[in-house]
Amino acid sequence: MNALSAFLTAFDLATPLALLLLPLPLLAARLLPAEGEGGSGALRVPASLVPEAAAAGGLSARGRRRAWIVWTLWIALVAALAGPRLVLPALALPASGREIMLAMDLSGSMERRDFALDGETVSRLQAVKRVGADFIRRRAGDRIGLVIFADQAFVAAGLTFDTASVARALEEATIGLVGRSTGIGDGLGLALRRLDVREPGTAPAEGAGGRVVILLSDGANNAGQTTPRDVAALARDLGIRVHTIALGPRDLANADGEQDVVDTETLRAMAEASGGRAFRVRTTDDLVAVADAIDALEGGRAKAPPLPLRRDLWPWPAGLALACAGLLLATRRSR
Repeated sequence: MNALSAFLTAFDLATPLALLLLPLPLLAARLLPAEGEGGSGALRVPASLVPEAAAAGGLSARGRRRAWIVWTLWIALVAALAGPRLVLPALALPASGREIMLAMDLSGSMERRDFALDGETVSRLQAVKRVGADFIRRRAGDRIGLVIFADQAFVAAGLTFDTASVARALEEATIGLVGRSTGIGDGLGLALRRLDVREPGTAPAEGAGGRVVILLSDGANNAGQTTPRDVAALARDLGIRVHTIALGPRDLANADGEQDVVDTETLRAMAEASGGRAFRVRTTDDLVAVADAIDALEGGRAKAPPLPLRRDLWPWPAGLALACAGLLLATRRSR
């Protein structure tokens, strides 16, 4: 019984009311008036001219075969009109309803080779690409976008559910594309602009807590038209959390004269002002741990209701009806 139930649930009809047409020929035969005497244009053949085989019932057997063909044609035609479909199983994707913009520093200091991957020394950018692309691909069910910034800010990938395309955009990012300085404020501002789609002067939409910016930088703000702390305050007013990642082994507070070191204090203040969290990354292992922490922090994903996939089966009964029509035409010509 369970097998039969599973078999039946694997099919459905696009227009099940079309099945009401099945008894239409019987109703027509019963309700329509019979043809009057002499109204037929058929040729009456004298009994003496009919072969003995016909008298033995050959003609009636042919008529029964034609009746079967006609009924098969009609049933197949109605079945095609009903639109039978095969219901295919669909996987349920995780969904959280979050919109996440990644804002990544693409300044010249990201070329520094002080990180490790697979036992080899690599640049900061290579490490971020590896870990960041993996993080993006894990966020199936979210809308993800990518902003890169240096002298200028640029949208490398708009918000989309296609996480694979955003991961590819990150992997293809190159230093020098938008300059070599560090415009943290402009990068965050562009990310906020992509997340905030309200009409000017209106309040943040309900459920705005699902909008997040993850900003990564390995330097201090030295380019652009805006200050990072002011833009972080705007993020708070818009209801958008900003998580910041300070990348690099040295901080601006204890740089000892070293150039192009990360301004950890400003990045921490930005995160706190917007209700986000600040992370400190000095090694590749730290970077992996932060990606996992943010993935868990912005978790709460559940399985979205799967959308059933259907494959149309109506061409099969339609083909049977066409074959029956051809058979009827062939037998009519052979008479």
